[in-house]
Amino acid sequence: MFKRSLVVMLLLVATVFKSFADEGMWLPHLLGQQVYSDMVKKGLKLTKEQLYSVNKSSLKDAIIIFGGGCTGEIVSAEGLIFTNHHCGYGAIAGASTVDHNYLRDGFYAKNKAEEIKTALTVQFLLRIEDVTKEVTAALGNLSGAERANKQQEVIMAINKRLSDANNSIDCRVSPMFKGNQYLAFVYEIYKDIRLVGTPPESVGKFGGDTDNWEWPRHTGDYSIFRVYANKENKPATYDAANVPLKPKWFLPVSLKGVKENDFAMIWGYPGGTNRYESSYGIQLATEVNNPTLVKARDMRLKYMFEEMKKDPATKLKLASSYAGIANYWKFFDGETKQLLKYDIYGQKKAAENKFITWAKGKPEYQNLFADWGKAYEEWKPFAEERVYLNEGILGSPLVAFAASVRMAATAKNAGTEEAKKQLNTRRAAFLEAEDRPSDENILAASTKMFYENVEKDQQPKGFFEALQQKYGSLDDLATYKKYAADVFKNTALFDDAKWSALISSGDAVQVGNDPAVKHAAAFIDNYRSRFDPAYQQFTIKNNDYGRIYLKGVLEMDAAKAKMMYPDATFTMRVSYGQVKPYQPKDAVSYDYVTTSKGLLEKYVAGDYEFDLPAKQIELIKKKDFGQYADPVRKDLVIGFISSNDITGGNSGSPVINANGELIGLAFDGNYEALSHKLAFDKDLNRTINVDIRYVLWCIDKLGGASNIIKELKLVK
Repeated sequence: MFKRSLVVMLLLVATVFKSFADEGMWLPHLLGQQVYSDMVKKGLKLTKEQLYSVNKSSLKDAIIIFGGGCTGEIVSAEGLIFTNHHCGYGAIAGASTVDHNYLRDGFYAKNKAEEIKTALTVQFLLRIEDVTKEVTAALGNLSGAERANKQQEVIMAINKRLSDANNSIDCRVSPMFKGNQYLAFVYEIYKDIRLVGTPPESVGKFGGDTDNWEWPRHTGDYSIFRVYANKENKPATYDAANVPLKPKWFLPVSLKGVKENDFAMIWGYPGGTNRYESSYGIQLATEVNNPTLVKARDMRLKYMFEEMKKDPATKLKLASSYAGIANYWKFFDGETKQLLKYDIYGQKKAAENKFITWAKGKPEYQNLFADWGKAYEEWKPFAEERVYLNEGILGSPLVAFAASVRMAATAKNAGTEEAKKQLNTRRAAFLEAEDRPSDENILAASTKMFYENVEKDQQPKGFFEALQQKYGSLDDLATYKKYAADVFKNTALFDDAKWSALISSGDAVQVGNDPAVKHAAAFIDNYRSRFDPAYQQFTIKNNDYGRIYLKGVLEMDAAKAKMMYPDATFTMRVSYGQVKPYQPKDAVSYDYVTTSKGLLEKYVAGDYEFDLPAKQIELIKKKDFGQYADPVRKDLVIGFISSNDITGGNSGSPVINANGELIGLAFDGNYEALSHKLAFDKDLNRTINVDIRYVLWCIDKLGGASNIIKELKLVK
């Protein structure tokens, strides 16, 4: 009886709108009539079939997975892609040299022959299949590790059945509602992606870390690529004979601009949310995981930034890594503050207490929270050790590489020519990215940080005692610096001759005696032997309890079930809302757009974060905005905010108006709502978008790439 009612409720979940807010990352193939009607009420002009269709071309065919963790959109009949600058950052940095520094100076191909090969891929969603019955039938009443292993086995079998590597088709089954529903997403993967254009970094990262997650914002966060295919319009690896893709759908680009309360929808691939997290999970995040991560990343950023300021080549080398570390350093700091400020823990407890009352007398649910609390109680004492290992010790690039060398030395194929070749390739990549001065400081500081913050009985046995005996007081940073200097001086990982001898030996013991490898091993072995089993057991229990709780919630409260949607899982979603200002606190009001006036107010010549090209300053002062000027503001609009529900993975997502036209690119959220992975704030949540008119102005007026503008379908 319950299985049938659960299916009905899941259908309701997927089709009924939470009416009091713009919350929701909706599965586009299950847009029910109530959701669609609300979209129309807010202004949408497209039909449901124009939004999503399996049998015909539809808007969803213009939305792509860009690289490994971003969204992009097709904007021309020749496979042109718009995405964020920070999404293309690695490819742009990879194409740059000191002599041809596209990251610093920008780049625009004036014709297709000038477009630059990258290692990127993009993926187009072909269809979505509901495989819930197949998976749940195989799982039966299994629980714990047995269930987890069986689920993985069943999902892998479905993925294999629905994939076709020869035709670049890949299937990935995604559990929804914590394992109460399973959907198979089938993609077509294109592997010939070329860089077409990018603004100078000063435009694409304007505001840097200072403005990250903040509004007002003036960042030109865009980059341009193109998909190439073979002559049959099918996926192919890079070949000079390949031709631009002929897409099923591409987005027209609007020059009409935005005004308050305009309809806005965002399509893309939100990476992950956990809005059905328990109060125990909120408490662990705010008390242990987030603060520890922030502290460790703060240390790493400090030492990297010190070296980046000294030398342009170092800045270029570390730029991509630094940006990735900094992005979520600030995110998790803000998330903690917002979770505490709005007492999300208390809100969760209130909902759980209601559930506990309802669950009395129901065997499947009545002891759930007692058992769940015990699982957290058993794991929590070790949680800090795990974060300091991953974010501190393994935050050193040398230590992370040394750990991979050790793993390779103990693998089945260790010592074979293929294994040596793979190791040499990995070492070459490590050396190319490595900055020894900052890394040496990170190794020293992360070791000291581990000693000072992790319980002594959780530390590697004998490690710090030996370090003290040889190098000095464990309370003195100089001790750790001497130790780190010795590791860097004596490791074979930097010395070509020693490296060659080391991997040629095929001797795991000899590899293990390398000082960098020995350092990594001390901490990794300590974790794996003493704490990883507990973590694995905790994860399995937490997943089981989360699935059962959500199943119970769906059963307990049909009204609440109607207001639910699945957590983000880096699968295609659509969110919709409106262009809106907001008031973050008493007596403070934020407009919904920023303009070139604000850009000039922030501009500081030569500044690391707020510099701009001289040509841009000249053009703005002359008010040379051309067709991209806003007719109401008589200015160039730089960015705007909307009430859409997004998260990481939505970077590069198109912001689309009521007619299906591109009006901006989503690139950030606002600091006042950084709890959004765990809790949506209906009043303060805003998505920060770069206005498409600013993007086009930068391409045309600043970059002189009128060829790109001519390729677009502009709507005036």
